[in-house]
Amino acid sequence: MKKKNIAILGSTGSIGTQAIEVIKANPEFFCCEVLVANGNADLLIAQAIDMLPNAVVIADETKYFQVKEALASYDIKVFAGAKSVEQIVEMESIDVVLAAMVGFAGLPSTIHAIKHKKPIALANKETLVVAGELITKLAMENGVNIYPVDSEHSAIFQCLVGEFDNAIEKIYLTASGGPFRGKTRNDLLNITKHQALKHPNWSMGAKITIDSATLMNKGLEVIEAKWLFNVKPSQIEVVVHPQSIIHSMVQFTDGSIKAQLGLPDMKLPIHYAFSYPERIATPFERFDFTKYPAFTFEKPDTETFANLALAFKAIDMGGVMPCILNAANEISVDAFLKEKISFLQMSEVVEKTMHKINNKVKPSLEDYFNYNTEARSVATSFI
Repeated sequence: MKKKNIAILGSTGSIGTQAIEVIKANPEFFCCEVLVANGNADLLIAQAIDMLPNAVVIADETKYFQVKEALASYDIKVFAGAKSVEQIVEMESIDVVLAAMVGFAGLPSTIHAIKHKKPIALANKETLVVAGELITKLAMENGVNIYPVDSEHSAIFQCLVGEFDNAIEKIYLTASGGPFRGKTRNDLLNITKHQALKHPNWSMGAKITIDSATLMNKGLEVIEAKWLFNVKPSQIEVVVHPQSIIHSMVQFTDGSIKAQLGLPDMKLPIHYAFSYPERIATPFERFDFTKYPAFTFEKPDTETFANLALAFKAIDMGGVMPCILNAANEISVDAFLKEKISFLQMSEVVEKTMHKINNKVKPSLEDYFNYNTEARSVATSFI
């Protein structure tokens, strides 16, 4: 396989740091060409010295001189600001862009990368949640492949290899159920952020960990799956699988079901997105069936965890409603992490925001940005 130069947008986050581990484990196949971080200058500097990329970008312009001075003795270009985050993907030397910035902030750079015909390893699910129709159309127009990095969507993608001409009957998205599986609403009245941040199986960033605890993460994945695999919401079913070994499944029209299994480790889907269509040997831990003598499955509790139902509602409404859902959720999660609202109030803020703002069925790119801003303002007013 030809060596690929990787641009990591969101290098200091959970996905970004694991992507660097993947590159370091496969130096003959992957090279770290660009590192982009939001505001964690110290970690970005350490990563740059370790990986020696062609260029780094710090989105927070106030950190520019800190990064510039720290890397002055290295042959590394240093840029800063939101525009630089977008423009850096234009570099001809970049072969794959890993879109791993958290939330709506990752949308502009992903759009810019697609317009410059860069293959996308997509870890930022909000990109398709907010503007799925626009992004998929743009990717088709530019002949750009989008390789999913989410473990669930990577699993579906792997199940579909060799099956692209065969119709999908149903997609089963598996969910761990999070740290509060089986709890009632009364049990969740006094949940603290520290409790919500303790995921039983996965090691992730704070925002996605809270989303997993509320099942919003699974709701966002349902919306993302619709666009990635061109299926109707009615063809997507969420199944709680506490062991987190079966990452997702595809049922075909003959009734046959394919599943992808593996340990709960994001390095494998990152690696697959980088190396596709080839499979390259890895030093990662192997799965041992004797340690998991039983797999269990159950239906999600959408009454206790209302966010999953709200996500299905948003995708059924279409238009900008998924964008509104996402924006309100980002505001509510941030408020919960700052201890301004309770665990259960997060879904209440999202629902009220969706009810307050009128939907627009055929939005433009500008509409997505405008509705994102409006939804954040409305959600903030409910906190």
